[in-house]
Amino acid sequence: MTRRADRLFQIVQILRGRRLTTAALLAERLGVSERTVYRDIRDLSISGVPVEGEAGSGYRLLDGYDLPPLMLTARESEALMVAIRLLKTWGGESLSASLESAQEKVLAILPADSRRKAEQARVFAPDMGIQQHSRRDFDLIHHAISAQQVLSIHYRDETGQLTWRDVQPLGLFFWGEHWLLAAWCERREDYRCFRLDRCLNIVPTSRRFSETADRSLSDFLRKVRREERQ
Repeated sequence: MTRRADRLFQIVQILRGRRLTTAALLAERLGVSERTVYRDIRDLSISGVPVEGEAGSGYRLLDGYDLPPLMLTARESEALMVAIRLLKTWGGESLSASLESAQEKVLAILPADSRRKAEQARVFAPDMGIQQHSRRDFDLIHHAISAQQVLSIHYRDETGQLTWRDVQPLGLFFWGEHWLLAAWCERREDYRCFRLDRCLNIVPTSRRFSETADRSLSDFLRKVRREERQ
């Protein structure tokens, strides 16, 4: 099911494209109940969207109404394009593909002048093929973080020692040339960081975990900041 904010936006888009739209059609398109549609229509009206009609007959938008445009300055547009370029090169392959689509959508809604300046931004992140191993692992780890899935990692440390670790992945951090996985290491019973380019093999397990106050990304960051101040 879509998020409510996204659903309200979709309702407006559907109403814009039709003369009259029934609650039943909206419910079918959005995958929700008609009762949910009635509530959403009411909330849109309260927020100032000029929806005309009533339950049982159908709804339409009053003529002349449109969603406000996405307003980005030329500098904001350029910054966004540069950020997309960087992550497309240094992020995972799956995320890179999504960014390609996002870039096309952003460029499509920009005014001509802003679009031209964004496309001509002279900050680049060329792909030299040096991060292919890390990019593949990035997608796997990114998914495991979202799913709170324990990973089994075959790791070579800075001394060349090989170990297998079961870890609870908490976050990914980019440090110049390398991605680091911040995780709770079940073997050490403490936080550890693992360089993706030193991971020889990463295997998702069937186990799940839940973050707690003393075993979470926020707690990890708090301890890092405390160590930096010492």
